[in-house]
Amino acid sequence: MAEAYIIDAVRTPRGIGKVGKGSLAAAHPQHLAATVLKAIAERNDLDTAEVEDVIWSTSTQKGKQGGDLGRMAALDAGYDIRTSGTTLDRFCGGGITSVNFAAAQVMSGMEDLVVAGGTEMMSLTAQMAQEERAAGLSPFMMGSGNARLQQVHPQSHQGVCGDAIASMEGIDRQALDALGLESQKRAARAIEEGRFEKSIVPVMDDEGNVILDREEFPRPQTTMEGLSQLEPSFAKIADLPLDEKGTTFRKLINQKYPDLEIRHFHHAGNSSGVVDGAAAVLIASKDYADKHGLTPRARIVQTANMGDDPTLMLNAPVPAAKKVLAKAGLTRDDIDLWEINEAFAVVAEKFIRDLRLDRDKVNVNGGAIALGHPIGATGSILIGTMLDELERQDLKRGLVTMCAAGGMAPAIIIERV
Repeated sequence: MAEAYIIDAVRTPRGIGKVGKGSLAAAHPQHLAATVLKAIAERNDLDTAEVEDVIWSTSTQKGKQGGDLGRMAALDAGYDIRTSGTTLDRFCGGGITSVNFAAAQVMSGMEDLVVAGGTEMMSLTAQMAQEERAAGLSPFMMGSGNARLQQVHPQSHQGVCGDAIASMEGIDRQALDALGLESQKRAARAIEEGRFEKSIVPVMDDEGNVILDREEFPRPQTTMEGLSQLEPSFAKIADLPLDEKGTTFRKLINQKYPDLEIRHFHHAGNSSGVVDGAAAVLIASKDYADKHGLTPRARIVQTANMGDDPTLMLNAPVPAAKKVLAKAGLTRDDIDLWEINEAFAVVAEKFIRDLRLDRDKVNVNGGAIALGHPIGATGSILIGTMLDELERQDLKRGLVTMCAAGGMAPAIIIERV
């Protein structure tokens, strides 16, 4: 089997995902995707006619984010018309999956040069969610249109699931707030030291004016005292009537876990930020890299997918990490750095506790609590962040994973070359 190499990784800064407040909110999602596609082609002097596919991740594929963003953004970026493109959805996990799919194509020998990545404009999807709520629909409840599925695998709101897991695991508010605070501290340090500058490309308008060239979401002024004063975000949502039968998000979880008393711990300060952003990762075979003078930065060691309980939704990263390690013939001690998406603080906290990890090796530059989580793009962002940090510290291997709706988690191990 051929090796799949990561040649380069780029991303936009993450803008606040709110219309009227975020710098990227007025942009078209296709423009964000085109920004990173154009940058990765120019940085590596690619003949885009030889890019065999663009494999893209976008979770909410409706409205401006519909219509195969991978292909349309490649055309917008000036790629040769022979460059094909496709767009996938694995909810939050799509940005890892797009890279994994690209790697599989290269490792199988089917293709030699592929760009993977993702885009999500949460400022746009928030507007869609408001419209769905106004129409009496629940934009949060997965499988809500299928009564049979909800009876077999009741699926609730992600935030309520986070609170349910914390209640079940005995992880208290103080521990979750401490993780949220540490995310802000680490992100602030990373920004101050320029650790993201290698991969960030500015977003420009059509006239060449800079729209955004820095991270917009972090709140370095955060304190434990300030976090302790925030009201839980999902207590009211948990008991919001969803239909004429009186179904609620809390009842959906208690349908499967009747004895679980769900307490509420998560809030804006220990949950992932709502942002807009895009990222791209360039994958090539060894033969192609050698023939065209591309210098590989890392090889993809192994990938894996894992499903877990869709009712709790957020618990698949631990078994995904164990699976990808086993497939690679590695142990926890062989991994130098870990990236686990901070969808909610409990996800990262449980991951660290269950795998008995050294906290100084996990999310060393902060995570989505401080920097934000542009759903379909985040996995690709994390892979690029991991690569940059392995190089900065002169380390060898990193593992990246994240929870996804429906109770899933993709995972990937990369190794510097």
